[in-house]
Amino acid sequence: MSARLITAGGRKVGLVELGKGEPLLYLHGFADMHATRPGPFPFHETLAANRKLIAPAHPGCADSEEYPDLMTVEDAVFHYLDVFDALGLDKFDLVGHCVGGWIAAEIAVRHPERVKSLALIGAAGLFVPGALIGDVFMVAQPARGVEYADLRAMLFSSADHPLAQELFPDGRGGIDDEVRRYQMLRFGSFIGFKPPYFYHRALINRLHRINCPTLIITGEKDAMVPRAIANAYAGGIKGASLQVISGAGHAAHLEQPQAITDALSRLHR
Repeated sequence: MSARLITAGGRKVGLVELGKGEPLLYLHGFADMHATRPGPFPFHETLAANRKLIAPAHPGCADSEEYPDLMTVEDAVFHYLDVFDALGLDKFDLVGHCVGGWIAAEIAVRHPERVKSLALIGAAGLFVPGALIGDVFMVAQPARGVEYADLRAMLFSSADHPLAQELFPDGRGGIDDEVRRYQMLRFGSFIGFKPPYFYHRALINRLHRINCPTLIITGEKDAMVPRAIANAYAGGIKGASLQVISGAGHAAHLEQPQAITDALSRLHR
């Protein structure tokens, strides 16, 4: 693994890079690298077995500088176009989780010529009546000042999942971990803090522009992004396939990494 800073659009952007081979861009979510740990999880390491995984931190997260003018998901898309240009990447495979999946979908509808394949894991971004995305901002406030069970239950299959308890422990965690979690929530508030949260009403009518092999992945027990949103992504993107990860929550890539990397390996053949 290597970590470095690049300059894109006049801003410093922190990157984690793993492996060698064709580039695979990864955009992170709330329970993920850059948001809970500085480095990769087993999922990311497996993903990089035969590829070069490039994982930038969102603006204001981890080592990336703030983007003072970032107010909408459109601003995030243009930020990442600057990142891709700075890296000299014209065409690449793209994987995103949670809000990272939303941003990945927005990139793919605007620049389908740059995306070789697309994988969305628990992706937010679509407005589907009756299927509202969970209010992570509310559950991020600790019950009785110290308990994060509601946040863990939203992001994992169970509030008692060992990894959920490790990443989002009750009480006060280490200062670096607390800062990372705060930074990710702050970034999320810029693009998604408008009830119902984390959606762009126009996106669903643009999905037909995506013309690459696409895989939609959702955890069976995802309590943040309803199944109906994964169904809408799969239904709106021509030829897209949908895979439900049995027993997994929103952070399916952390709970069952092998099941997802197996599915992605079939997509990237």
